[in-house]
Amino acid sequence: MLAAASLASCSGGEQGGQKRPPAQVGYIVAKVAEVPVSVSLSGRTVAYETSEVRPQVSGVIRKRYFTEGGYVRAGQALFQIDPSLYRAAVNQAKANLASARATADAAAAKAQRYKPLADMEAVAKQDYTDALASARVAKATVAQMAAALDTAKVNLRFTTVPAPISGRIGRSLFTTGALASTNQTDPLAVIQRTDPIYVDMQQSAADLTALRRKLAAGGVTPGSTQVHLKLDDGSEYPATGTVQFSEVTVDQGTGTVTLRARFPNPDGMLLPGMFVTAMFDQANDPNAILVPQNSVQRDFDGSAYVMVAGADGKAVRRTVTANRTYGPSSVITSGLKPGDKVIVQGLNGLRQGAAIKPVPASAPQPVGQNARPAGANTANKGG
Repeated sequence: MLAAASLASCSGGEQGGQKRPPAQVGYIVAKVAEVPVSVSLSGRTVAYETSEVRPQVSGVIRKRYFTEGGYVRAGQALFQIDPSLYRAAVNQAKANLASARATADAAAAKAQRYKPLADMEAVAKQDYTDALASARVAKATVAQMAAALDTAKVNLRFTTVPAPISGRIGRSLFTTGALASTNQTDPLAVIQRTDPIYVDMQQSAADLTALRRKLAAGGVTPGSTQVHLKLDDGSEYPATGTVQFSEVTVDQGTGTVTLRARFPNPDGMLLPGMFVTAMFDQANDPNAILVPQNSVQRDFDGSAYVMVAGADGKAVRRTVTANRTYGPSSVITSGLKPGDKVIVQGLNGLRQGAAIKPVPASAPQPVGQNARPAGANTANKGG
């Protein structure tokens, strides 16, 4: 009986100690791909053009011709300043010009009469010289009076204050009856053109310098200038903008550089002063590797790693740099090389050095208990 029990025990041990077959895992082959380097920058909208409406002459405001908050066109009359004094100045300048012309005609005629008399020595040559000089002075006075008339006409025209640019005009800061002067601090009103509109974005000078170094070294290539906006309520602005330029100086207070983008704004959805988030592809990384996000795992210290199928049929843990994503994929910038077999299926419980049976990820594959041959479960049941 003891011998029979020993035999049964040995037979069961052999079946129970049967080695589990290598776990079947799915992999993808790492390939180099060109991936955009996207950035998200905070920004603020700025009017495309801004003009302060200021008086060119002093006087009492008699009329206002616009509706506050409405659209005005360049050259449109906005305010009327009392023109009485300036109209009188024009009339006075006209009279002075007429008087100067009459004096000039008399001086020219006198000089013309003296010329033959001086040739015959009937009058002193000095008298002719004086008459000729007086004629010339009178002619210059005519030119002065003509210029004074032009100035008076310009000042009279300035009594009607026009819109310098087309755009939306704000509230009137001066009402009818108020005194406007050329040296006043506040403008009469402010006009802003908001279609198109600018978005000023702030980027760290250190990030911009690092990008320029990579561009110079050929590590990345220039990206697209197309910019997308996200509004402060989380919605996306439907139109796409274009990067125009970046400032040549760094803000000493914030250490940032301002980049400016231009957006169409036909419906006036964007108002000057709004906070927005701008997103665009600042560069392209031609040497990046894309892997599914679920294949990238994190250690306790936050470092990223992936499992790679080794040439000896064992799983190899590989530390990688994966600081950003692109769509459903993680962007690997270091730690992998083209041709590596990155395990993307069957990662649950997979450890460094575990025996594996790698198959392409697109092939059907069992996972967990299903990975065992059918005979293994039968043998265990028999044991």
